[in-house]
Amino acid sequence: MSKKTQPKIALVHDYFFEFGGAERVMEELHSMYPKAPVYTAFFDKKSLAKDWQRFKNWDLRETWMARLPFIHQLFSPFRVFAFAAFRDLDLAAYDVVITSTNAYFAKAVKVPQGKQLCYCHTPPRVLYGYTTKSNWRGNPITRVFGQILNHFTRPLDFEAAQNVDVFVANSQETARRIKKFYHRDSEVIFPPVVAVDRAEKYLQKLSTQARKDYQEQKQNGYYLYVNRLVLAKHPEIAVQVAAELQLPLKVVGSGPMLAGLKALSGEKTEFLGQVSDENLLELYRGAKALLYPVEDEDFGMVPVEAMAWGTPVIAHFSGGPKETIIDGKTGIFSQELTVAGFRAAVQKFSAMEWDLAKITRQAHQYSCQAFDQKIQRAVQRLFDQN
Repeated sequence: MSKKTQPKIALVHDYFFEFGGAERVMEELHSMYPKAPVYTAFFDKKSLAKDWQRFKNWDLRETWMARLPFIHQLFSPFRVFAFAAFRDLDLAAYDVVITSTNAYFAKAVKVPQGKQLCYCHTPPRVLYGYTTKSNWRGNPITRVFGQILNHFTRPLDFEAAQNVDVFVANSQETARRIKKFYHRDSEVIFPPVVAVDRAEKYLQKLSTQARKDYQEQKQNGYYLYVNRLVLAKHPEIAVQVAAELQLPLKVVGSGPMLAGLKALSGEKTEFLGQVSDENLLELYRGAKALLYPVEDEDFGMVPVEAMAWGTPVIAHFSGGPKETIIDGKTGIFSQELTVAGFRAAVQKFSAMEWDLAKITRQAHQYSCQAFDQKIQRAVQRLFDQN
């Protein structure tokens, strides 16, 4: 009997509740393995809004958690059930299962006849002291309940991590967290940033004069903030800096902080809400700089997207951006996560000259092609071990 040359693949994702960087990675994995079913804790069509249509033709298979009452409202505390839900999946038919995980326990799956490759966006931030979307520690009730929940789920997370055959981290930052919290080594494969491929094709077509015009247009452009309007992303810093320095700022994203941000904003700040991918690329093209006041980012696709279009990034010196941004060449770092720190960084940025070619060149290593090739090699190595 001849041995199979191509592995039978299944994909597993924590849950589909919003469309962010992890879901973009899952989109790319699905484009690589379009016949693979996608298992997930639950799929919230309403919360995904128009983005649910990205997945409408996928073979999506939810766990029994999807039938729990109020799962879409209480999915965070219900994570205590996620370990068992993923463990109960029958994946005996697959040679390689690729799990995509950060907040839940997709990595808890069992692959009795094959191997698991875990693409880890980060160990759960809520379990290990990193800032999260909500300020759950600010309320005495949620703080006590959350600490109790974390006490019981942290050992489950560690157990699930020992179940993984090969860890792949999205950054050196995440690789360090995997080593620290799981005592496991990992290979670093940067996530696919679609904007890199789009920008490269666009800029290659420009004549020398057109590139000069493009750079001049950007120098006279606006500042840009792109992210969810939640505590961990600190949009209030970008909005306050723009108001104090009277900078034109376009804010892309939605979230619970919107009303408060509008109260802080200056006359030159526009709140655009969620925008299409095409509109976002247009915004990157016209931006003078990206403001990125995010704390301990796992990787951070947004700075790479901006750099792909030649847009410098003003970021906090922490997490993934320390790896993707070259200080003084493709952006500026603020050592402090404060309005004063970012105000000084913006003023320093404004006094410098920026080279479009150097900025775009830095982003090329994060292309979809590079991601696809490295993931395919990792999957094949794992399959060959079976």
